[in-house]
Amino acid sequence: MTAHDTPTDFSLKPTLIGERVLLRPFSSDDVPAMRAVLDDPEVCKYTASAPGDLTPERLRSWYTTRDDQTDRLDLAVVDRATGRCVGEAVLHEWDAPNRSCRFRTLLGPDGRNRGFGTEACRLMVRHGFEQLGLNRIALGVYAFNPRARRAYEKVGFVSEGTEREVLLHEGEWIDATSMSILAREWATHRGHPPRRPS
Repeated sequence: MTAHDTPTDFSLKPTLIGERVLLRPFSSDDVPAMRAVLDDPEVCKYTASAPGDLTPERLRSWYTTRDDQTDRLDLAVVDRATGRCVGEAVLHEWDAPNRSCRFRTLLGPDGRNRGFGTEACRLMVRHGFEQLGLNRIALGVYAFNPRARRAYEKVGFVSEGTEREVLLHEGEWIDATSMSILAREWATHRGHPPRRPS
């Protein structure tokens, strides 16, 4: 029996180890770090949220109950060199009959421009396909976030189209790109898509 024959089970919360980062279940000790991450202006911009959207009580409740969720996987992104939580990676909106879900990630200042996002994405996508038996993982990325789009493309996500003017940001309408990766694409490239001809 392969992972594709096994029912998806989000109740198991793994630790996924990469070269630079590891992804692990959240603990209450991560709440202050995630407060700082979620209040970061760049994170607020790219998630269309505002600093302080979550009260301290709601924030603590959210991150200390992630292990109880059986229909999604929320993992802390940890810098292996320092042991510090620098963000999160999430598989959510599980569509069990169609073996698909959505992916999102966010990183605070300590986790950016170091290859952490690409590696966290690759670890989570590999787990989704090879352990959970998913067939499709999808996401959306705003047009003003080319760094995130490049990271997703490095892992093998393919653009499916443009959602026009989905966000009003500082008086300007922003498009978003819908992207996905399929199990058969992952099986071929394992998160390292072939180079495009120049």
